[in-house]
Amino acid sequence: MTNILKSFEFDWIDAFTNKPFGGNGCAVVHGGAELSVDTCLSYVRETSLVECTFTGPSDVADIKVRYFLASREIPFAGHPTIATVAAMRSRGLIGEGPLVLETLAGLVSIIVEGDNIQMTQIAPKFGPKVPADIVAAVGGLTADDIVGEPQVVSTGLPFCITVLKSVDALKRASLNLDALGRYNAHLGQTANDIMEPFWVVQEGATPEGDTFSRLLLAPPSPLEDPFTGSATGAMAAYMWANGLITEPTFVAEQGHGMGRAGQAQVKVSGPRDGITGVDVSGEGFVLMSGTVHLPI
Repeated sequence: MTNILKSFEFDWIDAFTNKPFGGNGCAVVHGGAELSVDTCLSYVRETSLVECTFTGPSDVADIKVRYFLASREIPFAGHPTIATVAAMRSRGLIGEGPLVLETLAGLVSIIVEGDNIQMTQIAPKFGPKVPADIVAAVGGLTADDIVGEPQVVSTGLPFCITVLKSVDALKRASLNLDALGRYNAHLGQTANDIMEPFWVVQEGATPEGDTFSRLLLAPPSPLEDPFTGSATGAMAAYMWANGLITEPTFVAEQGHGMGRAGQAQVKVSGPRDGITGVDVSGEGFVLMSGTVHLPI
């Protein structure tokens, strides 16, 4: 990093909630897409958030968005997309109606209606199936806790979607780093591009929900992600394709065990054998705003 500093406006948004300290937090650095990878990674670590976004001008869309974990840049992420749009909306940079974001995963279509933000995630890519025992061990579970075959699915960011038989199993899940290493070794060269398993059950955390999920994360990220919009899209595609949901629209819940309840409205488009995209909708709450001084 250099010692030359530049000031950027930022907003800290809690996504998939309309309340402070709910859902999943994301810091949005306006105009920060020009920053180096090292600076972006350091900023994410400084916030202790799972992800942050950095925006900039685009030649092919309304705005460019870069997404960073504490460990690397990733092509797309769900709750940071909701957060980015909510931040721009709060500053009057955009109004209601359609919006297109340029991401490393491709162009992402957005519709803003009042406080609701709908993102259309790209058509799913169904990757390898992973033996249930290998995936289960990552969460300290057994193959008997799993429904069907876990499979890597991406609607912009790949996750191994793993359906569990009970809320009890979901609550018992605890990340085993040695088993995660074996899981990554099984996936081979693609492992660096694939996130940790996404655990889901076919009932809500509350009466309003239809699914309840968790995502346990490896260092240097926080231990658990409060709400994972990109994985929710991949999960919806997997559930619809495998006949695990009867309707293509449902309410997804996550974060309740962390005291950060989040909720999304989900709609899968297309037939079970020809999904064309997944709409994931939610709100964003502006928790704080200010100026950050970062090396360029």
